Amino acid sequence: MHEQIRRRCVRLGELLLETEVTVRALAKATGYSKSTVHKDLTERLPNVDASLSEEVAKILAYHKSVRHLRGGEATRIKWINESKKQEEEASK
Repeated sequence: MHEQIRRRCVRLGELLLETEVTVRALAKATGYSKSTVHKDLTERLPNVDASLSEEVAKILAYHKSVRHLRGGEATRIKWINESKKQEEEASK
């Protein structure tokens, strides 16, 4: 594994520990693709730094356990916004 990839894995792992954001948010903040960030954190990081990898795995497991709640909330907000738009159009 190239040294640049090793450094990226460690940097992404440390960023995830500091911010505890989702993989998508971390990817957006760093400019890497979601796939690259996920692969670095789940497959490459254990080979580079095992202790950091264990901490990262806990955060990723938490995000996986609550993702159905985030999806439900996003759908709820979508429908609230849709009903507001319909009310505005009806009042015009």
